[in-house]
Amino acid sequence: MKGPRIKFSLGLVAMIGLLAIVVGAVAGRASTSSSGGGGSAGPAAVAGKQVDVIIKASDSSFWQTMLAGAKKAGADFGVKVSLFGPTSETDVNEQVQLMENSISRGVDAVAIASNSSDALNDVINRARKAGIRVITVDNPVTTQTDGFIGTDNIKAGEAGGTRLCDLLKKQGRTQGQVLLESSVAGIQVLKDRDTGFKKGLATGCPGVKVGTTRYNNNDINTAAGQVNDTITSNRGLLGVFADNNISGVGAARAIKDNSATDRIPVVAFDSDPQENAALADGTIDALVVQNPYFFGYQGVIEAAMATARNFPPVKLDPGAVVVDKSNMGQPDVARLLKPPTEKL
Repeated sequence: MKGPRIKFSLGLVAMIGLLAIVVGAVAGRASTSSSGGGGSAGPAAVAGKQVDVIIKASDSSFWQTMLAGAKKAGADFGVKVSLFGPTSETDVNEQVQLMENSISRGVDAVAIASNSSDALNDVINRARKAGIRVITVDNPVTTQTDGFIGTDNIKAGEAGGTRLCDLLKKQGRTQGQVLLESSVAGIQVLKDRDTGFKKGLATGCPGVKVGTTRYNNNDINTAAGQVNDTITSNRGLLGVFADNNISGVGAARAIKDNSATDRIPVVAFDSDPQENAALADGTIDALVVQNPYFFGYQGVIEAAMATARNFPPVKLDPGAVVVDKSNMGQPDVARLLKPPTEKL
């Protein structure tokens, strides 16, 4: 029996086609459980719609890249896009207030990268009750939305664990402990990365364990201090996995300060100018890189789709790429490392 026919927007079709450009460690895919489709899928159906985009933190180039993607989608499809975000990823209350503001202004849709898996549930529910479509990005929430765009972080984390294991094998060091340097405790997207990392590490290097997990509250100086303290207290430390860009920059700083570049390999998540510089100078050995530009561009497209009574995918995964010195100069990879940004 034939399944339901789903109508996608022109922008969605175009962006899904772009997924094949970069071959990464994690394959992007779209999935849906919608029961039907309807309405025109062309740009005219969404022109003039008002979409608010709320990022996790305005102080991060990762989220600034999401803003750039969102702004470009608005220009391409005639969607009126407004950009917002708190200063820090720890400011959940500000995100709640920004959602409240979107409800008060009566926008058509919101694309939000939530700083919490459940703290925004109530305001998201109220937005949808008011007829506002809500697309979540990067971090899923535990209430119903109109779609989700984000990396399969378990698989991406697993790729990071596999790479760190490979680096340790090259050193002939497959017994001992590594440090897991994390940003904020309790965030599902980070928990998934860490779970995947441990799985990838255990598969190839069963003798290597996570000895310590530290949380830096998304602060570079704190991350650097934590990695430095661990290196000092554990002279046999084998390696470091940093599960976001702030943690990666902090880890790289500590590795450089301890002259441990050749001794302690570091695998980190995401990309920003400081992480890219650390990859180039060897203080970071590999990056698991996502595509925040896609998050922003596709977030606007899917939000606008939903307002036009078309059905965006329930879940869309753009994938991730493991980047090191051997491939960081390739054009498709370089575009991920140096994407456009937009500040609030």
